[in-house]
Amino acid sequence: MKRKTFDLILTAGGASLMVVLIVAGVLLMWGASFANSNVHNQLQQQQITFPPASAFAHAKVGTEIEPVMRQYLLKYAGEPLTTGAQAEAYADHFIAYHLQEIGGGLTYSQLSAKALALPKGSAAYTAAEATVGTVFQGTTLRGLLLEAYAFGTFGQIAFIAGIAAFVVAGVMLFLTALGILHYRRTPGDLEFPRAQNAGTPDA
Repeated sequence: MKRKTFDLILTAGGASLMVVLIVAGVLLMWGASFANSNVHNQLQQQQITFPPASAFAHAKVGTEIEPVMRQYLLKYAGEPLTTGAQAEAYADHFIAYHLQEIGGGLTYSQLSAKALALPKGSAAYTAAEATVGTVFQGTTLRGLLLEAYAFGTFGQIAFIAGIAAFVVAGVMLFLTALGILHYRRTPGDLEFPRAQNAGTPDA
């Protein structure tokens, strides 16, 4: 095989891989943009705002803001909830704490089963149903927020993967350029691999 032919094959392969990486990078960036904008729009419609900083300054156990929440929520104090990271913090470190307090550590299904075991129409049944309804609403909202967090995370992963694809495409562009340069400088009659001289030299 001629060395120029071999160089041409490698250069064409590198160029093809570069094009594939660029297309992949564009698609990944589009996916990241779509996921992030969709998460932002969906969360913005909920019109949830984090408690103000003053509320965290007077945090007490058993109140709306407990001391344990500071490390997770204080950095978002007063901000509207519009990102996946904010959704995860609000769901796991605000709603989840209050659901534990309201339900006494029981899940919605457990509370519902206990309520159904009570005599219908009794005061205990009415109170239990109210608790079940509150926990159901809180659990539903928490699930929606965590779903937004998951999609936001997918968007971040796609963004990082897109950048990586563009970086590797840049490397392939450089190597392809070197391949073209080497192709032009290689003599047309050069074989690859080089032929080895047969026989034994004269004594």
